[in-house]
Amino acid sequence: MRILQICAEIYPLLKTGGLADVTAALPPALRALGCEPRVLLPGFPAIRDSLADARPVARLQGPGALAAIDARLLLGRLPACDVDAYVIDAPACYARDGGPYADAGHQPYADNHLRFALLGWTGAALARGLDPDWRPQRLHVHDWHAALAPAYLRAAAEAGENALPGCVYTVHNLAYQGLFDASRFAELGLPAHFFSMHGLEFHGQVSFMKAGLYYSDRITTVSPGYAREIQGPEQGCGLDGLLRERAHELSGILNGVDDAVWNPATDTLLAARYDATRLAGKARCRKALRAELGLADNADGPLYCVVSRLTEQKGLHLVLQALPAIVAGGGQFALLGSGDAALEAAFGDAAAARPDAVAVHLGYDEAFAHRLIAGSDVILVPSRFEPCGLTQLYGLKYGTLPLVRRVGGLADTVADASLETLDTDATGFVFEEFSAAALARTITRAGALFRRGSDWKTVQRRAMAKDFGWQRAAERYVALYRQISG
Repeated sequence: MRILQICAEIYPLLKTGGLADVTAALPPALRALGCEPRVLLPGFPAIRDSLADARPVARLQGPGALAAIDARLLLGRLPACDVDAYVIDAPACYARDGGPYADAGHQPYADNHLRFALLGWTGAALARGLDPDWRPQRLHVHDWHAALAPAYLRAAAEAGENALPGCVYTVHNLAYQGLFDASRFAELGLPAHFFSMHGLEFHGQVSFMKAGLYYSDRITTVSPGYAREIQGPEQGCGLDGLLRERAHELSGILNGVDDAVWNPATDTLLAARYDATRLAGKARCRKALRAELGLADNADGPLYCVVSRLTEQKGLHLVLQALPAIVAGGGQFALLGSGDAALEAAFGDAAAARPDAVAVHLGYDEAFAHRLIAGSDVILVPSRFEPCGLTQLYGLKYGTLPLVRRVGGLADTVADASLETLDTDATGFVFEEFSAAALARTITRAGALFRRGSDWKTVQRRAMAKDFGWQRAAERYVALYRQISG
């Protein structure tokens, strides 16, 4: 089966979050199951410059305001991602000094609706036969950036085109919806009736996310727990009614971990390699990390870490409030991330006040993320909501016990260590209430277990034995592709 995956980023070339990890890992997993996957990506410089053996496929001439964009479609291979890829070569859209979605001042680009409409339209054009040598049998569309692809396909079907492929739409985070002023709709070149409650209209705005939810044949999201949560008003972001209507076509498929990238037994980025049967290497990783960060080497409590975007969603203000409890309990804390300026400043102040116990690295560094997770004892993920979460999966893989809130994919992947579960299924620490007090109590529990070395290693080894590989997820996606006509 020929599968075209449409997405805005892909690891290791361009990554702003877990989306890139997923879009990089899924194509090889699909190929191992006999599929023929290709990826369609915008021509951001990091992606365009990595395309090997590039050849032009077509000049792109989209509808509406897209017609004014000078763009061509290239086909080549992304060796770093092990995938054949179509790349939209449109420098005026994608070759910019800022990030992929916002400028250096963190302001979204004013033409984002056109930049990503071009991505969706091109995906639909490939589905309609733009490349005469390869036509996909299914589209797999990721998040709002690509969400107009099924809308353009529906428009083609309404115009009388037949034999169009079916479409799966995956929601990675419903909170990021791709909302634009209603005046932008006319620029997209879609039929006028598509701007209605039965289409792209959302409280008077254009919603790319809603387009994906409404026009796709099947909807998935990245964990069973999140699939349930987004059908309710608390996590539904105003789209819960539509999601309930399509509940029979909505499924949660848990993300996996790419074993080729995240595996402490083979990870060349670590000070020492280790596995569940040889944990001495993890102790060496901890010692090396403390030295790298300037943390005291005589702390008797756990080393806690955070690898995250610094946003309110991630519950990091709770972590700030819990830092005194961590330090008072003989623990240490290290953070890698960036985002909210106030959070960045507050964590920086905490590190300045206690450099022996608190370390903060603002920004993102993939290699350092590996060293940080391997060298820590506990990884904190106290999110207000969390569609899937990947860092807790990396923590499990590396024997760095996750401490998470019972929400979304976190609840699906981490079993709380209690007296009842210690010898059966415990793999980390889980709390319910979204509060600093609840987090602090759970940190106390983690510290107590850490001091019981034998019990800690039991939970650690069980966590490392969990299988969150991509094969199972890929099998579920293939089954879903086969359910769709097209």
